[in-house]
Amino acid sequence: MKTRTSGRRQGRVGDDGGRRLDEGELGAGLGRRATLVQFSSAFCQPCRATRRTLAEVAAMVDGVTHVEIDAEERLVLVRDLGIERTPTVLVLDAAGRIVRRAAGQPRRADVIAALGRAVRDMPPEAQ
Repeated sequence: MKTRTSGRRQGRVGDDGGRRLDEGELGAGLGRRATLVQFSSAFCQPCRATRRTLAEVAAMVDGVTHVEIDAEERLVLVRDLGIERTPTVLVLDAAGRIVRRAAGQPRRADVIAALGRAVRDMPPEAQ
């Protein structure tokens, strides 16, 4: 997922140096192949559109789960991960390792491309 200097997506993009999240931190199970983690807030309009986009992609790709986290309720995790705005999307591989991060409303094509990176390095038996 890329950033734009103007438009819908801005902010920090990239990976998190192999940082892993587990089911306890997420409050939900990891996807068999990948997990799309969305940090949202109650009055965030782009969060609603992001929720729809990530849910659609998760439904299209077998083994992918979408988890939405209320940033206001999980401030410790937000601070630990350096989440600065909502929506922020993390793409996790099957082991919970953060492989991509983007702030702002993502396009479906960018989410699918980021998922490709998450599943590319999976062992064949896990796919």
